[in-house]
Amino acid sequence: MRFWLIVAGGWVCAVSTPAQADPAWPNSAANRWQAEAMVQSLNAEILAAPSATAVLESWCAAHHLADEAKIIAEPVADAPAKTPTAEQRQRLGVGPDELVKYRHVRLRCGGRVLSEADNFYVPARLTPEMNRALETTDTPFGKVVKPLTPFRRTFAAQTLWSAAKAGGDAPNLPIPQKLFEHRAVLYTSENLPFSEVDEVYQRDLLDFSPQP
Repeated sequence: MRFWLIVAGGWVCAVSTPAQADPAWPNSAANRWQAEAMVQSLNAEILAAPSATAVLESWCAAHHLADEAKIIAEPVADAPAKTPTAEQRQRLGVGPDELVKYRHVRLRCGGRVLSEADNFYVPARLTPEMNRALETTDTPFGKVVKPLTPFRRTFAAQTLWSAAKAGGDAPNLPIPQKLFEHRAVLYTSENLPFSEVDEVYQRDLLDFSPQP
């Protein structure tokens, strides 16, 4: 049994969901290439999209990962606090004394964690309503800031696993926890940076049966 912390209306409560088994893809050459193609396609789609949240929600719906294809941002309560580095402040275009907030979240669809992310953002560049939503609801960052018509500039992307290179004698394809990683800066439609994210995409993205 997994337990999630849900923040809503200023209240924090524990909600249990059934534990998910590891993705089970029979370890065949055809399935390795299928998994490789799907992961790389998703990787490219997120890189090209203005919102990773929207892409993940579509992926969740297409592969029936939950009864309702809705992405929830789950704050990780025990994540260590982080402060922005000088380089991050430079990318965000803020001085050494301007407030930059940090949050660490898991984006999940139903009981499946699709990505885990660090997010540094400049609250002064968001509306009071946006800041309130980020502090009191489980709405993903991408949905909260959608009125800013944001776009992303990815400055680092890394493939962490290649299904095509996986092998071994295990009956199922050994899918690790982390599949690929993106680091990006989010900008308003006026080209003003307001957030930097470091997103690590998770194996639950493949928690469905491969196509025959």
